[in-house]
Amino acid sequence: MDELLKTLSKDKWQRIGIQRRAGALVPLFSVYSQDSLGIADLRDLRLLIDWVSLSGNSILQLLPMNELGSLFCPYDSLSSFALEPAYLCIRELVAVDNRQPQPGKIAKIKEKFSNHEGYVDYGIKTEKLKLLWEIFLSNPTRGLADFEEFREKNSYWLGDSCLYKALKTDQQGRPWYEWLDEFRERDKKALTDFQNTHQKEILFQAWLQWQLYEQFKAARVYAREKGILLKGDLPILVSRDSADVWQHPEFFKLEFAAGAPPDMYCAKGQRWGMPTYNWERIKEDKYRYIKEKLRYAENFYDILRIDHVVGLFRIWSIPYNEPLENQGLGGFFEPQDESLWRGHGYNILKTMLENTSMLLCAEDLGVIPRACTESLRELGIPGNEVQRWAKDWKERHDFLLPDEYRLLSVAMLSTHDSTCWRTWWQDEAGTVDEGMFLRR
Repeated sequence: MDELLKTLSKDKWQRIGIQRRAGALVPLFSVYSQDSLGIADLRDLRLLIDWVSLSGNSILQLLPMNELGSLFCPYDSLSSFALEPAYLCIRELVAVDNRQPQPGKIAKIKEKFSNHEGYVDYGIKTEKLKLLWEIFLSNPTRGLADFEEFREKNSYWLGDSCLYKALKTDQQGRPWYEWLDEFRERDKKALTDFQNTHQKEILFQAWLQWQLYEQFKAARVYAREKGILLKGDLPILVSRDSADVWQHPEFFKLEFAAGAPPDMYCAKGQRWGMPTYNWERIKEDKYRYIKEKLRYAENFYDILRIDHVVGLFRIWSIPYNEPLENQGLGGFFEPQDESLWRGHGYNILKTMLENTSMLLCAEDLGVIPRACTESLRELGIPGNEVQRWAKDWKERHDFLLPDEYRLLSVAMLSTHDSTCWRTWWQDEAGTVDEGMFLRR
């Protein structure tokens, strides 16, 4: 493993420590405590940290914590930066009168959303936001030095993100590309006039993000005290209807939708819908958009998972006007010249490594070209191995033994895209992998 100290990830490995570690992946929305209001909050994150510590693990990985859109999918979020307000713990807001809100209001919300029945009722977000709006109006923000410092440090994304949220509410929740022309095209006078007449609504969005920032940072400090590393998740793509795309349309190819080519699992391929990146324009801006994402994530995480890392080397691009029923059939890999893939992905990853203190891990599942696997190894970035798919496909056609896994890899039982291990064992192992078990 000394080879890792010769890679661009050297300083990350020195900080984390070159040793075998074990951890747990837990979507925050999937857990619930006695004090939760319908969904886990950032105070509950401490309970997760306690459990990870008591179980002998040292890493806690979370799914993306970005603000959810209409699909409630963390990989199709409204922002690469803004956190999900539903995760705020109302009882631990900073710089507010702790006598507010009245216990009766909290109890009413808790009673209404206490019956989970195995799923999350995302109506809790609306209820919590109503109460948070009341608290915001009752507690002045003027003169809060920490709040002002937060706004200044995060000016790259915060102002436009808050404006986007206020406009989205004003436009009855419609996506930005269906807004009035002056708002969709970012007419300066129209935006200034809107800001002047909606100052409270915009400031409220900034206040929410500040509260989330303070609570998440406090959880990170708690994790460090317990010796637990927090691992975040960076989705490779962002929703077409997002603050990112509205703020920087030049960084995206809106005439395309990302997806995956046809394969043995999806005969027509996949169409995810998110726009692909215009890497030429991002590069012209010296990758600031990527650097700012990493800088903000560093407030919360020690390790960061890069979702669908192969998409940095080549992405399946589907013309946006392609009929939806064709899924991914009409797409193509971009760049189209395969000889460009290695340099394209390697340079992006190199830029990321040079602009973060976090250890980067890569989700490299699926059909991965050699350019990707070789680059990850050279850069000292671990890939992924999923137990049910980690097999000797050439000779034994059987599951790999633990010591046969890639040395530089994160081994796991399942992913967010697959069934959990228990469901696989009960419902799938006896069908998909029946022959392998019979041979044993």
